[in-house]
Amino acid sequence: MQMRTASAQRGKHREGDTAVLTLLQRVKAAGLKMTPQRMAIVREVAADESHPSAQELFDRLRPSMPTMSFATVYNTLAALCEAGLGTSLSLAPGSTRFDPNMHPHDHVVCDRCGAVRDVDSPATRAMPAQQALARTAPGFTVRVVEQIFRGLCHECSVSVPRSEDVARPSPGPRAPHRPAKRKETQP
Repeated sequence: MQMRTASAQRGKHREGDTAVLTLLQRVKAAGLKMTPQRMAIVREVAADESHPSAQELFDRLRPSMPTMSFATVYNTLAALCEAGLGTSLSLAPGSTRFDPNMHPHDHVVCDRCGAVRDVDSPATRAMPAQQALARTAPGFTVRVVEQIFRGLCHECSVSVPRSEDVARPSPGPRAPHRPAKRKETQP
């Protein structure tokens, strides 16, 4: 069993390496400047299937690149989106997430922990949507058709349910806890 797990991990590692190299090549081909900070951000994004937010990327990269600013991460993600190398996703309350997968796909979102993963989508689904739009919104041009599957990931579904999850169905992941703002006193 361990050999399968190790083999699966090696296969996943190779896929991640390929994704990193592919995205780095696409960044170069798009003519974006390849600074050490941008390369680190691109590597982190390409190797991560969780659709990280700019803040998550900044927090991960900050220890190894202490002079990098949050603005650098945010602006790099914006440049990748503008170059057609990724897209920003607002799937739930909380931060916008970055997705480097530009192939048609859907997403699965965990209502409890907020985990996001890609789901391959059938190529045929777009046609019924276009037909429905032709009837209800003539002249509308479809750019993309996506679905978001919401529920509980495996880890959350097997854990002990919390009373708030049992009491009411959740409309989406909870927003991260933010401390109350302090009142500023005037001198």
